[in-house]
Amino acid sequence: MTEAVAVAYEEQRQRHIEANKRKLEELQVHHLSAAVREAAAAAKPSSAKKGKARVPRDGAAAGAEPLRRSGRLADLPEKPVYHHVRVRKLKYNARLPLDAAERSYAISKAEELVQDLGSSFPIFIQPMIQSHVTRGFWLGLPTYFCRKHLPKSDETITLVDEEDDESDTLYLAKKAGLSAGWTGFAIEHKLHDGDCLVFQLIEQTKFKVYIIRATSCFESEH
Repeated sequence: MTEAVAVAYEEQRQRHIEANKRKLEELQVHHLSAAVREAAAAAKPSSAKKGKARVPRDGAAAGAEPLRRSGRLADLPEKPVYHHVRVRKLKYNARLPLDAAERSYAISKAEELVQDLGSSFPIFIQPMIQSHVTRGFWLGLPTYFCRKHLPKSDETITLVDEEDDESDTLYLAKKAGLSAGWTGFAIEHKLHDGDCLVFQLIEQTKFKVYIIRATSCFESEH
């Protein structure tokens, strides 16, 4: 009796499974046919588009009017125009190299000035070279002079030109030279390689500076 019930139950279960399979198959076929119809309708061109001529994107067709543009951009060129500007680098203090005679002339004139000034104040001569008046703008001072007359620590030193105009510079004691402020002095006074400066220490931290131009050698020849 129990085996008969189990067999009947199993047969009923199989019938339900087969019925569910048939329903699923019918639903899949239905959805598939609907999807095919929708795809065919989307691919079919509408009647409004059948007679419309295709116009090239760049508007090159004969008689085609240019594309409308915003009034705000109407005056601008169609394509950007690039102007190639050639920049020439300028070198400060650019001058033809001096020969030995011209350098010697500036030094000899500086020595004559030292003689005229006398020995009332400590004094020294400093010929200008490229590193003093271009790029680095570092002015190293004579070590013996610094040890004997200048401060032992970093200090502001004032340079007074022949017009009595003053310029402050930073004296670096350990490096025995002028740093910040010297650049401005050199540029303002248009110092060049070959010029010769006479430094006269008129106060503990103040120099009177006299400038002898190497180019004055050419002026003296005329």
